[in-house]
Amino acid sequence: MGQKILIAFDDSENALRAVQYVARTFSPDNHVTLFSVLQDTAALCDMNSPELTPYFKSQQQAFCALEDKKKDLVSTALAKAAEILRQAGFEVENIAIKTEPKKKGIARDIADEARSGYDLVVLGRRGISSIKDFFLGSISQKVLSLAQESSTLIVS
Repeated sequence: MGQKILIAFDDSENALRAVQYVARTFSPDNHVTLFSVLQDTAALCDMNSPELTPYFKSQQQAFCALEDKKKDLVSTALAKAAEILRQAGFEVENIAIKTEPKKKGIARDIADEARSGYDLVVLGRRGISSIKDFFLGSISQKVLSLAQESSTLIVS
């Protein structure tokens, strides 16, 4: 029986690189979960309050359409990632796709998921500058410090 591997995934090239790394490096007997944290903006789309600024109210429908498009992009990217794993020999029953709305913050939500029994967390390194990374921190650095019960692999 293989390990339980959590791949933190969005629709970025770095996340796809992390999937490709797992596909070519780990044996197909491992169990892989593609985990995506989605921004929870549904509440904004459903709001119908007179306190909303007139500009937001006039743009609300366009904003919500963009959010739906983003969810579609992530869903398509997750399917592509699962296919990469299948082509590398991973059985369908060893690949799970899990999406959740953001609760505490992306890094904290990934770390919380990792605590539910994963041996390894894999994520792509975000392509931001070293200075910005130093001052703001990146998701990958935050997960590295938060997911202490699991090993963490950052793919660049």
